[in-house]
Amino acid sequence: MPEPIDLKKSLNLPKTDFPMKASLPQNEPKQLAAWHESGIYERILEGRKGKPLFVLHDGPPYPTGSIHLGTGLNKILKDMIVKSKSMAGHYAPYVPGWDCHGLPIETQVEKELGGKGKVPPAEFRKLCREFAARYVEQHKKDFKRLGIFGRWNDPYLTMSFDYEAVIAGAFLEFMEKGYVYRGRKPVYWCIYDQTALAEAEVEYEDHSSPSIWVTFKVVGGGKGEAAKIGGDVSAVIWTTTPWTIPHNRALVFHPDFEYAVVETEKGKLLLAADRVAALQTECEIQEARVLGTYRGRDFDGMKFQHPFVAVQVPGILADYVTLDQGSGIVHTAPGHGVDDFNSGQRYGLEIYAPLNDRGEYVEGLPEYKGKDVFTANPIIVKLLAERGALLGHHPYKHSYPHCWRCHNPVIFRATEQWFIGMEAVPTDSKKSLRAEALEEIHGVKWIPAWGEDRMYEMIEKRPDWCVSRQRFWGVPIIVFFCEGCGNQLKDYGALKNVVRWFEKEGADAWYKHSAEELLPAGTKCSCGAQKWRKENDILDVWFDSGSSHLSVLKGAEWPADVYLEGPDQYRGWFHSSLLVATGIRHHAPYKGVVTHGWTLDEQGRPMSKSLGNALEPAEICEKWGADLLRLWVASVEYQADVKMSERVMTQLSEAYRKIRNTFRFGLGNLSDFDAARDTIASENLEEIDRWMLERTAELVKKCRDWYAAYEFHRVYHALHDYCVVDLSAFYYDVLKDRLYTKAAKNKARRSAQTAIYKTTGALVRLAAPVLAFTAEEIWKYLPKGEDAAESVHIAEFPQETELRTGIPAGQVASWELLAKVRGEVLKALEAARNAKKINSGLEAKVLLNGNPELKAKLKHYLAELPALFIVSQVEFFTAEEADYRSDIVPSLEVIVRRADGKKCERCWNYSVHVGENSRYPNVCERCSAALKEIEDGQSSQAAT
Repeated sequence: MPEPIDLKKSLNLPKTDFPMKASLPQNEPKQLAAWHESGIYERILEGRKGKPLFVLHDGPPYPTGSIHLGTGLNKILKDMIVKSKSMAGHYAPYVPGWDCHGLPIETQVEKELGGKGKVPPAEFRKLCREFAARYVEQHKKDFKRLGIFGRWNDPYLTMSFDYEAVIAGAFLEFMEKGYVYRGRKPVYWCIYDQTALAEAEVEYEDHSSPSIWVTFKVVGGGKGEAAKIGGDVSAVIWTTTPWTIPHNRALVFHPDFEYAVVETEKGKLLLAADRVAALQTECEIQEARVLGTYRGRDFDGMKFQHPFVAVQVPGILADYVTLDQGSGIVHTAPGHGVDDFNSGQRYGLEIYAPLNDRGEYVEGLPEYKGKDVFTANPIIVKLLAERGALLGHHPYKHSYPHCWRCHNPVIFRATEQWFIGMEAVPTDSKKSLRAEALEEIHGVKWIPAWGEDRMYEMIEKRPDWCVSRQRFWGVPIIVFFCEGCGNQLKDYGALKNVVRWFEKEGADAWYKHSAEELLPAGTKCSCGAQKWRKENDILDVWFDSGSSHLSVLKGAEWPADVYLEGPDQYRGWFHSSLLVATGIRHHAPYKGVVTHGWTLDEQGRPMSKSLGNALEPAEICEKWGADLLRLWVASVEYQADVKMSERVMTQLSEAYRKIRNTFRFGLGNLSDFDAARDTIASENLEEIDRWMLERTAELVKKCRDWYAAYEFHRVYHALHDYCVVDLSAFYYDVLKDRLYTKAAKNKARRSAQTAIYKTTGALVRLAAPVLAFTAEEIWKYLPKGEDAAESVHIAEFPQETELRTGIPAGQVASWELLAKVRGEVLKALEAARNAKKINSGLEAKVLLNGNPELKAKLKHYLAELPALFIVSQVEFFTAEEADYRSDIVPSLEVIVRRADGKKCERCWNYSVHVGENSRYPNVCERCSAALKEIEDGQSSQAAT
């Protein structure tokens, strides 16, 4: 007879090379190199050919500087959507893009050159192109480091020749359809960058402005009783832009408000009756006696003398006058505000704004002529005081528009610009651009739902789109003027010839070739002239990026399934894309729009280098690894603002460690498992294994639904809790005895391994869109069949049917009850440990009691209960005093005693049968059976 088996060697302890320590910062770059070498993105698409198409269209960031945490959040969310859609069985291409034109690039290049106008336009454009290309390559590297798959070798760039041609072609189509016009009206203007700005290029920041109360003497006119007001009365206005006073051309009254003439120590003053008290407070007026009251409409046509300019200005009416601030009479400079301009148009006022591009007065009194508007503010305040027209003056802190790039305050300035008319009805539709865009909004799925109202309100209230910019780095506005008569060329066949030049040489062709070269030979004006002058302005970069869907999405890819960006894009890319698509194709370019929040520090402050609270993606990858950053993105409810800190990352590191260890346990117990050879059929599995696979199937169903709804935080929390609570703390804990002590090929052990194999295979695929690197690492160690995908990312999500076992509903209910009973028994065992009655669960014998129904169910599963509770024995009692009474499981009572018998040296359970086996005198009856099965297997193997 052979020697007895070494007891320790007879155990099936976990065995795996999958490391406990992840070492993500060191190992992830190696995985990146392997993915690059294998062409992972192309292989995924090859494997999904013929599958339903899903398109996430990438919003293009500016290639300036390193990526920050917000950019990382954005790109990882997109990657999780694309990976999850691919694994759900879609053909899901991802084409990253960059917005390479515009002020951000120009500003950086001007810094490198040491100022504006240092080189000719063509050379400047070349430097901008080189700068953008340099940072595109840096961004690519940064994004790939985060585990993001995409068409990195061929991204879309707004500065590529074909893209610039698309932009130019789109603008010409807008013009041909009748949307585009040239007009003089107020637009946001940056006097530092010397260019018009779109609303999306303006950010509101705190600013201190000079608040002044100014008088305009009554000259005469008016209606009814108001016409009797004498020249000793002055109308009062309030403004925070003293620099606009020289350009005042009217005073605006609300037709329905009550106005009063009040006698004060500073003279007789005319203002809204409800604002007299405010005037007294702001201007330190002691007494104000009402001499008479009038309706606003009575001042229509009254004349007032400008405080220091030789001009009389009329009283006019408008309903935008409010009583929230000021005097109830609005100072109006039609060249410097939207409401002012509209009133000016209605009343035929002069649109007067004699400023140059630097914001300097080119006309006016010597005191301020030649000064820029902000320098002129105190000068004009002083001038008003000297003329006796200043009632009050103090600083006023408020939110004021600033340039998004240089962060300096902007002004409203009336200039000649190119506009797309929101109320324009195109030649191929019966509805205006605004009306069509508003209709399209309702056909889009907005996540969060408030996005629909936000976008609707923005489109509904927005002015005409100013699309011209006074810069060089962008796509020129394809417009020619006749040198003979000055008329604009409207031959669109000839104009489209320029697009063909752009296809060959890019928009640089505009600056390299004459008008006559760009246009077809012999292009004539109706006046007979053949000489043409090119427009100098370029297109708004939001028109560039808003045309991305036209350039990138081909055939069935248009419209995109989803756009995903931050909340600022409701006035940016979401907005411009909708207008361009509606103008060209009369349809929204997206079926869905998802919005994520801002990234904040632990105190809820925006992250910035100046505050010293920024955590950059590169820093996180170096310290914790990209998978930890991805885990953070998945863990937060990204539709709101999200917080990040070192403490958050430390907590996530612990969560990651627990998830990783759960997978490591599964892999360690599959070292001798061959799925083709050892898998047990569902109907033959142990009941608890069938139940847990059913629970895993439910998890798969939920996670697939959550992925489809982009609810990644639900996926993360469900996977984390299932790994940590349901598997590690419960199921895998219960399985250890069966896995370790049964004979390797024992059916009960193979049943457990089958459940672990299916569960691990399902969970690693569910985790793959989030833990891109770790899931790939796990996949390498997971036993797989010959037909299995080489990469987890090429594999598809598990189907819940793969895990369903057909377990009867009654058994499911029984195991749900048993899980609750286990939880209560563990509480009783913990109390017994604390009372020093036992040192470990295996030293315990548990006695149970309950009502007849509960007792019957527990007795039915008596053989499973010791393993379920991880104790040596389970019995029942009736009359004794319980150690523990459950509040969770009605009628359940528990007594904990020391187990009977001796400790088995092999499994550590206590048994009264230890010593009965002469060959193995120190083992229990369970281990005796296992050892016999092992020896029989060895004998059978030797015989063959």
